[in-house]
Amino acid sequence: MRDIKRCIFFQILLVCVWPLVTPAARAQPAAKHNLHFEKLANVWDEALPLGNGTVGALIWEREGKLRFSLDRADIWDMRPMAGLHRDEFRYKWVQEQVRKKDYKPVQQYFDAPYDREPAPSKIPAGALEFTLPADWKVKRAEVMLASATAEVEWDNGAVLKTFVHATEPVGWFRFENVRSEMSPTIVAPRYSGAIQEGGPVNSLVGDDLARLGYKQGTITPGAGSITYRQEGWGGFTYEVAVRWKPLQNGVVEGVWSVSSHYPKAAAKPATVANVLARNALKQTYVAAASSHQAWWKRFWSMSSVSVPDPLIEKQWYLEQYKFGSAARRGAPPISLQAVWTADNGRIPPWKGDYHHDLNTQLSYWPAYSGNHLEEALGYLDHLDENKDNYLRYTKLYFGTDGLAVPGVTTLDGTEMGGWIQYSLSPTVSGWLAHHYYLQWRYGMDKAFLKARAYPWFRQACALFENITVKNGQGERHLPISSSPEIRDNRLEAWFPETTNYDLAIIRFTFKAGIELAEALDDKPQAEKWRKLLGEFPDFAQTEENELMFARTLPYNESHRHFSHAMAIHPLGLIKWEDGEQSQKTITNTIALLDKVGPDWWCGYSYSWLANLKARAKDGAGARDALATFAKAFCLPNSFHANGDQTKSGLSKFTYRPFTLEGNFAFAAGLQEMMLQSYAGMIDVMPALPADWKDAAFSNLRAEGAVLVSAKREAGKVVEVSLVTEQAGEFSVKKPSPDWKITMSKGVRKVKENEQIITFNAPAGARVELRRPD
Repeated sequence: MRDIKRCIFFQILLVCVWPLVTPAARAQPAAKHNLHFEKLANVWDEALPLGNGTVGALIWEREGKLRFSLDRADIWDMRPMAGLHRDEFRYKWVQEQVRKKDYKPVQQYFDAPYDREPAPSKIPAGALEFTLPADWKVKRAEVMLASATAEVEWDNGAVLKTFVHATEPVGWFRFENVRSEMSPTIVAPRYSGAIQEGGPVNSLVGDDLARLGYKQGTITPGAGSITYRQEGWGGFTYEVAVRWKPLQNGVVEGVWSVSSHYPKAAAKPATVANVLARNALKQTYVAAASSHQAWWKRFWSMSSVSVPDPLIEKQWYLEQYKFGSAARRGAPPISLQAVWTADNGRIPPWKGDYHHDLNTQLSYWPAYSGNHLEEALGYLDHLDENKDNYLRYTKLYFGTDGLAVPGVTTLDGTEMGGWIQYSLSPTVSGWLAHHYYLQWRYGMDKAFLKARAYPWFRQACALFENITVKNGQGERHLPISSSPEIRDNRLEAWFPETTNYDLAIIRFTFKAGIELAEALDDKPQAEKWRKLLGEFPDFAQTEENELMFARTLPYNESHRHFSHAMAIHPLGLIKWEDGEQSQKTITNTIALLDKVGPDWWCGYSYSWLANLKARAKDGAGARDALATFAKAFCLPNSFHANGDQTKSGLSKFTYRPFTLEGNFAFAAGLQEMMLQSYAGMIDVMPALPADWKDAAFSNLRAEGAVLVSAKREAGKVVEVSLVTEQAGEFSVKKPSPDWKITMSKGVRKVKENEQIITFNAPAGARVELRRPD
């Protein structure tokens, strides 16, 4: 897409023509940011992670053997959820049951199947294992972020180098300084045999893979090759293949691949893994590594940060690395575990599915200001590709025109059930619309706006118009409303008035829809949506200006999902910049979060809290929330583990299911501290703690398609550089009133006051602001 071509052009412009004003912000991660251990992990979720959005690997040691847990994002059991699609599968039927206070049938029909049935579900691919001599002792195990390569070094001088190629569905390995053949074996998941009983079985723990009922696949060895082929449900098959060259001069090189094959796929069959591996092995490890590293060099050049807190800075680079490993156009979007499905003989936690009540949305938060719009488009590609399926679901469940998206879906967007307050929520398409809006605002690609963002908004707004009704006071409401996971899946989880969560999403969708309609000069549609928006009530607040769950329920319990605060962040409907009343609401809502406490928070709650506190210009509070996340809610390899791993009272959740959204929301939180542009102006370093005297960033992206770099010294911002990708106006908040301004050709100041300067600039222009000497 032209977006990424423009990005690359402007990155070259920044590096080659204009000297960066932020030498402290590195273009590439440093060695100190690497994952570094003195031994290999002996559990899968602490392994060394590699990936490219389509395939992934985890490198660890299992029972004395070197293990590569292999995964592919589109390996799914896609059978329909048994018992879900019955005559009662209707929003109006649920309303009737809520009114009658007879909710048990709803739970039995729509909630229970998700836990009861083993599928639909993401499933694991398999593993490679290498048997090593007993006297080999690991000296170093590391992921080098800059090259996205893992290395394991043993004390006898033997070294493993391995990577998942950035753009091809293959992984490479190279053993150096070895004296014997390093022949792998393929270990297949145990899909048949006796079902292992004992212990809890639910959506968190995952069911035994044998419950899927597959006939065990076949493993076929060859000369320097092994192929494993597994048939799943409905004719789906996948293949795992590994090929390697014989030992030569102390070196063994090899390639593995995983392929998936659906019977109703496109006319051109997908290439099988065995052929992918064979073709890849025609080149050398060094040649493949060169093209792989070129992709990562460009990825790292897109943005960088430097802060005086080593823990937070390193965590940000680790999050960027995982994002680059999990997000890619042409691949499925980031699911709960992306390309690192659990390798424990079980169906992954929550079936490894797509949870659109928080998990997928948070995973893409850092893409926009982090200057990774191309990777973010993989998410929107998935949504557009499955729109026909969403429209089917909308008609089936809601019985109306418009666009609804299930809150919990399979690979192709089909509903899976679960707690229906979020799994069948009426407002999911509105939260997803926010990502279309961000892609537009940060890239300003009018073709994308016209062809993709605006049609999504039109259909989402049509749904909200069609399913809302007016009450006796003339206010427009949902007939029943909820707030994700508040009161779990009980009858009491439904409210007779629109919750702040649903209301924030609906109000955002109409408000942003008006903006998009006006950008396309669709004045009649803008006016219609403006009238509809005016019919919805204001947000429910206490007398102390604290946002509530709903008019009848204040925020009075610790909860992991800050659904009541959506209007503050991420949707930005209540802005600090709007003045005293909004500032009271933001300050008091966050203060109540702190007061009620984190008993039932997850790791992602702390990441989200950092974003909220950054919007409140509370740098110290944001910093502390990020530090807590990094210290207490991450495994040694940086994977977000949901629960408090220190068991020090930071949460009563002390479990360790691995999901990714907390990781990526962390990265977004630091970026929010560094740069904000949601309020119509670029605000540089608006939420840094006072003790961060020196900090810098390069090429963070602001709304309006402006790339920003900045430097802070001795507690003051001293340099800001702005480069435009699109022609137009942009405003900058001045860190101080007496800045020296340098403008490239074609730039002019439109207006200026003590706080804000507005520029009009052509594409490719540059503006520099410097504190006077």
